[in-house]
Amino acid sequence: MQFEFLSAEADAHPLDLVDGDSLGNVREPALSWAKSNAFKAAEGKLLIVPGKDGAIESALFGHSDKPDAMLNLAALSKGLPDGDWRIEGELCDPTLAAIALRLGAYEFSRYRKESGRSIRFVAPENADIVRANRIADGICLARDLINTPTNDMGPEQLEAAARTLATAHGADVSVTAGEALLSEKLFMIHAVGRASAHAPRLIDIRWGPLSAPKVTLVGKGVCFDTGGLDIKPASGMLLMKKDMGGAANVLGLASMIMGAKLNVRLRVLIPAVENSISGNAFRPGDVLQSRKGISVEIGNTDAEGRLILADALALADEEEPALLIDMATLTGAARVALGPDLPPFYTDDEQFAAELEDAAARVFDPLWRMPLWQPYKSKLESRIADTNNVTTDGFAGSITAALFLQRFVEKAASWAHFDVYGWNPTAKPWSPVGGEAQCIHALEQVLSQRYRG
Repeated sequence: MQFEFLSAEADAHPLDLVDGDSLGNVREPALSWAKSNAFKAAEGKLLIVPGKDGAIESALFGHSDKPDAMLNLAALSKGLPDGDWRIEGELCDPTLAAIALRLGAYEFSRYRKESGRSIRFVAPENADIVRANRIADGICLARDLINTPTNDMGPEQLEAAARTLATAHGADVSVTAGEALLSEKLFMIHAVGRASAHAPRLIDIRWGPLSAPKVTLVGKGVCFDTGGLDIKPASGMLLMKKDMGGAANVLGLASMIMGAKLNVRLRVLIPAVENSISGNAFRPGDVLQSRKGISVEIGNTDAEGRLILADALALADEEEPALLIDMATLTGAARVALGPDLPPFYTDDEQFAAELEDAAARVFDPLWRMPLWQPYKSKLESRIADTNNVTTDGFAGSITAALFLQRFVEKAASWAHFDVYGWNPTAKPWSPVGGEAQCIHALEQVLSQRYRG
């Protein structure tokens, strides 16, 4: 779908926002047409108004002051006929409205013909269109990466996508792959990925002034997860192309950060693997060494994401970053607790948590803080190693996964873990069914406030 923002001077069809049942601000002939069509202006409802010659004259759209009202404007991008449009009236957050219009036009068309549609909007008054496009680009990048199936988005292709992004922003990239992971003491990344025909790797992107505050993003890049020898049922594998959703999200966030030229020394670490099955697959009961020096007994090979994240976090932590963020499609327990739309996050940094929760509410990028409840650490005890990668009772799965990761972070001034789903199972005006960016718009808001150049 072709989408474009027009200048304020452009000639375009007017679209009036109508609140509830009130049509008091609607002009003729739209008012008469709305009454004859019993248009009630419910939230998100659209009415096309014809002119005397039958051609499109204008449109009406049901709008409210609900928190997600700006995002509901996304419905216009697919609901309106092709052409040029102008939203009339004042918007409470014109930049968020512009982001919504861009997101509403999103299509994943890699494997089928594009819709051929084309729509253009006059840029909402007072909207920061450069910022809106930057945010939407990052979100759409994450969606595209997640939506691409593993035959075209394995570890090599994920590396290629990271290199493309880095090149676009003048960032440096290094990759440690295959047996070289062992030389770098990235033992668990190697163990999880060694059974695949596609070599495991750690992708390392660096950008920004050396003297700037260090912000490091770590994203889980399991390009497909069979569950390993603790194999998933067939139904459990259907969406496992999305198990690199953490990597997709940090690349989308990195795109926003670099595009905004924030005053940070950015580092992005992505352990990219396939959790496959072959004769050299790691086994339940194995004990793996980690870069941190912590030995890990494998209670379940399907809890592999925390293993590769642990090595990457330990490496990131050695630089003592000011802020260390990891994102991962880590646990089904998070979805049981909070559902697909509300990712939990974990941190001990009260100030960061407060800033993030405020930002999430402002841009309607929902998330929910969960506790790093230390008494649950005992659930990860092992009789023969420093820790197990899972508990035996199945309780508090998202919390215990976060506690496992916390053991590998000591020197970072602030650390936060995000257990995202990375998938939208129900279509919304701003997001079709499929891969989804979560938390990164809210994170961009916080980082922009802290590190604006």
